[in-house]
Amino acid sequence: MKQVVIAGCGDVGTALGERLVARGWKVFGLRRNTSDLPDSIQPIAADLTQPDKPGDWPDKVDYLVYCPAAGKRDPELYRKLYVEGLEHVLAWARSGRKKPQFLLQVSSTGVYGQSGGEWVTENSPALAESPTARILVEAEDVALRGGIPSAVVRLAGIYGPGRNRLIEQVRAGLCVPSEPAQYTNRIHRDDAAALLEHLLHQADQDELLAPCYLGVDDEPAPMHEVAGWLAEQLGVKLLEEGPTSGRTGSKRCSNALARETGWEPQYPSYREGYGRMLKEA
Repeated sequence: MKQVVIAGCGDVGTALGERLVARGWKVFGLRRNTSDLPDSIQPIAADLTQPDKPGDWPDKVDYLVYCPAAGKRDPELYRKLYVEGLEHVLAWARSGRKKPQFLLQVSSTGVYGQSGGEWVTENSPALAESPTARILVEAEDVALRGGIPSAVVRLAGIYGPGRNRLIEQVRAGLCVPSEPAQYTNRIHRDDAAALLEHLLHQADQDELLAPCYLGVDDEPAPMHEVAGWLAEQLGVKLLEEGPTSGRTGSKRCSNALARETGWEPQYPSYREGYGRMLKEA
C-alpha cells in the first residue's frame, strides 16, 4: 500500500487525501488541529514551524505533498511556514528508513509579476516584487533542491465549497471597472485536488514530470466579466462606484502543460464552477 503524507492538510489537502484513499493509498494528514480531518485520513498533529519531528510521523513515506496555507500575507509567517516548514518536513522524511519517491510542493501563480494581460507559462519569469512572492520562489527552490524527485504546482485563486467570497461581494454590491481589463485566474478546489492526485499517479507510474506546472482552469477572464456574470445569476447589478474586489495584477495563466499530462478540469471556466456553487446554495 502506498503511503503519502500531506503536510498542511487543509481544504485542498483533505480533498486530495480523500481521492488518494479511494485509490487504495494510506494517507496521513499533518496539521496543528486534526479534529476536522475525515476518519479515512490518519492524523498527525504537528506545527510545521517547529523543527521537532512528530512522534507519529510514519517510518515509511512513499510520497510527500507540501500544501500549507498561511492565511495572511505576512512575510515572517511565510518564511517560517513555506521555507523553514518545508525544510523541517524534508528532514523528517529523509530520517525514515527510505526517502520518499516524490515530493509535490504547492505554490502560487502569485509568483508572477506580469500585469499587462499577457499569457504566462511555466517558462515565464517569476519576478513578482512582493516579499511574500519572493519567499514562495525561495520555497520552490528548497523543494526542487531537497534531494527528493519533485515538482512544484503553482495554483491560481482557489474557489469552491466554503470559498464564496466573490459571490458574497457581488451580492452585497461591488464596483468592477471594465477598463482596463483586469484578467484573473482561478481553479476550483476539486480541480486543484484532482491535478495533484493526477501528478502523484503519474509519478507512481514512473512518468517523467516537469519541474513546474500551472494549476488553472481553461479560461482566464476579466474580473468585470466574471463579476458581471455572477451579478446576472444573482439578480443584482454591479455598482457604478463603491467597494472593489481588491484584486491587483492582470495576467493570463496557461494550463497547457498540465493538460498535456492528461489532466483536464471538471470546471473549465468560472461559469461551470460558480454555477455549481450557486445551484448547490
